[in-house]
Amino acid sequence: MTKLFIAGHRGMVGSALVREAEKLGGFQLVTATRDQLDLCDQRAVFDFLAAEKPDVVIIAAAKVGGIHANSTYPADFIYENLSIASNLVEASRRAGVPRALFLGSSCIYPKMAPQPMNEDCLLTGPLEVTNEAYAIAKIAGLKLCQHYRAQHGLIYHSAMPTNLYGPGDNYHPENSHVIPALIRRFHEATQRGDASVTIWGTGTPRREFLHVHDLAAACFHLLSLESPPDWVNVGVGDDVTILELATLVAKTTGFTGEILTDPTKPDGTPRKLLDISKIQATGWQPQVPFAEGLADAYQDFIATLTTGAARL
Repeated sequence: MTKLFIAGHRGMVGSALVREAEKLGGFQLVTATRDQLDLCDQRAVFDFLAAEKPDVVIIAAAKVGGIHANSTYPADFIYENLSIASNLVEASRRAGVPRALFLGSSCIYPKMAPQPMNEDCLLTGPLEVTNEAYAIAKIAGLKLCQHYRAQHGLIYHSAMPTNLYGPGDNYHPENSHVIPALIRRFHEATQRGDASVTIWGTGTPRREFLHVHDLAAACFHLLSLESPPDWVNVGVGDDVTILELATLVAKTTGFTGEILTDPTKPDGTPRKLLDISKIQATGWQPQVPFAEGLADAYQDFIATLTTGAARL
């Protein structure tokens, strides 16, 4: 039985990891809520892992948000995410944890990186300014794992997922990511009978989206490898424009009105498509078709609205 601590188990990614661990079996899960363990409190994190002594740590906890949240609260994003990464990686080393997996983000790569972006693009150019703070913190976490592995011989490695969506997402009208924001907006527009919905920006940027169940499966696949890459991209290898995405979400939610764009709002990075050949070479492939994944995400949104558990 492998003792596994999942940091951030209540979030969208963390809860998917819990479900995957339970499905696979063979894991003794260790979790802690924010009230039980403040991951920004170094002493508390050191003491917790020293007491629990897990065999594996997955660092899925993070302060996350969309363009608006990242632009409005950059200090919060860099401080909290740096603290979470440094506290958990060093606490794992001190507690003798032999294996740790850190979850980053595709935003670590330069704004104008060649597409699709492979792992060697890291630190070859300027970052997208609207999420620079978050990206720098995630780069630091990746580098922590890489250098701890090199210096201490520990199998600490990282996965860099593309844009995620699925059950348990955050549907806040300003601080959410694009898919949950669109799901809520189109759902409410359908309920009101609105004639149109306006989306941010020109609608032309291209984005890649990975269902959180696919990410969870990828994480446990990487943990099964004896010698995984220091960091590896996790995505689907395909992308859509934001306008195409909005059209798909409208169809999923039953919205039949007009979709308008607002070019006065920022677009963010023109394109973010990951080269996933490295993880594919290890035997992993994404499994959830996009239309099916959107339907699953929308059904979860409706279910959580009904129970009052939606993160609004």
